[in-house]
Amino acid sequence: MAVKIRLARQGRKKKPYYHIVVADSRSPRDGKFIERIGIYNPNTNPAVIDLDSDKALDWLAKGAQPTDTCKAILSYKGVMYRKHLARGVAKGAFTAEEADTKFSAWMEEKANKIDQKIASLKDSMDKEQRTRLERESLVAHKRAKDILAKNNPEPVAEEAETSEEETETPVLEASNEAPAAEESPAEEAAPANE
Repeated sequence: MAVKIRLARQGRKKKPYYHIVVADSRSPRDGKFIERIGIYNPNTNPAVIDLDSDKALDWLAKGAQPTDTCKAILSYKGVMYRKHLARGVAKGAFTAEEADTKFSAWMEEKANKIDQKIASLKDSMDKEQRTRLERESLVAHKRAKDILAKNNPEPVAEEAETSEEETETPVLEASNEAPAAEESPAEEAAPANE
């Protein structure tokens, strides 16, 4: 019997999530399986992977063959690397303690990469929200001005006329003062001649 590690589809239409199962290769995709070893949800960013890595490593050691997608998931979670290190220990290339230190260092590096990705996604979402809010506020202010202009068209026109009158008034006052100044010296000069 050929045993496969593969995905079994669950969830509703256009929103799938998957169970990572160990099954006979002849059984249908969503049919009978030997053991469920994890869950994979690609609908979130980053994707949620909940995997029992010890069971997966045990099944790989027994000869179960992962499908391409499951192999990528197992590599992402470090199961394939643990299998590689276990073969090195079995061959005598290094000790089990060295293998554990290598794996823990790899896991820390992987966790840092995941944290950086989550932080960058959060920052980009915050920037998008800020720009969206700014655009919405500009549209709201424009709408408010349009509504005010529509409801009160005369006060806006009157304000424009009053501002024009205020600019014209100082010019008229200045022109009135200049002729008055010219007439007063002539009037003063006339009485002196008499």
